[in-house]
Amino acid sequence: MNEFLGTTPAIASVRLLLLGAGMTVAVSIAAIALGFAIAAPVCAARLSANRGVHFLGSLYVSFFRGVPLLVQLLIAYYLLPVIGLELPSFIAAVLALGVCTAAYQAENLRGGFLIIPAGQRAAASAFGYGRLQTWRHILLPQALRASAPAVVNEMIAILKASSLISVVGVADLTRISQNIVARNMQPILWYSAAAAIYLAINLVLATAARAAEHRLGRGMATVAL
Repeated sequence: MNEFLGTTPAIASVRLLLLGAGMTVAVSIAAIALGFAIAAPVCAARLSANRGVHFLGSLYVSFFRGVPLLVQLLIAYYLLPVIGLELPSFIAAVLALGVCTAAYQAENLRGGFLIIPAGQRAAASAFGYGRLQTWRHILLPQALRASAPAVVNEMIAILKASSLISVVGVADLTRISQNIVARNMQPILWYSAAAAIYLAINLVLATAARAAEHRLGRGMATVAL
């Protein structure tokens, strides 16, 4: 009880948890950004009329959605060094999370594109828009707006899934809480604290994402007017 009320070990443990939370956020943000960068071309491949390109996009999505994330983390951390790619645990974690979430983000984007009426492409062509201009200025903004709720959910999911990166030695929130419990044997207290921090991070992320979604929606409405 004294430890909980503010003795030095408790304060040190809380600081360690906050450092672990910072690592969790850093890995998650980097992975989400990497995932989106990969998701765009994968989505384009899935929508391509070229059968070979479509097959490659479908293969990517099937593999990374079909293999458990934990296995992907272990492959990135243990297998890549065998072929000469020595990666720090942080980079390996970001890479594994990024390529995994890219498969889900690509499908979310594809769903957004599929609900856009096909006549908009013809209308854009009639107004002299090239293929790239049509994609960038007409189709992509609408697809992002339509897929925004699913993308937000995937962002929250990948942040929670980042708890698995502790298995490859990253000192994230989960790993730090495990170390604290191993030292002072108070699992309920410190795992509850870790859970509260995860919840707080997710609430902040969800609030920020919903605000961005609302702003994007207003922008689309303004363009429509």
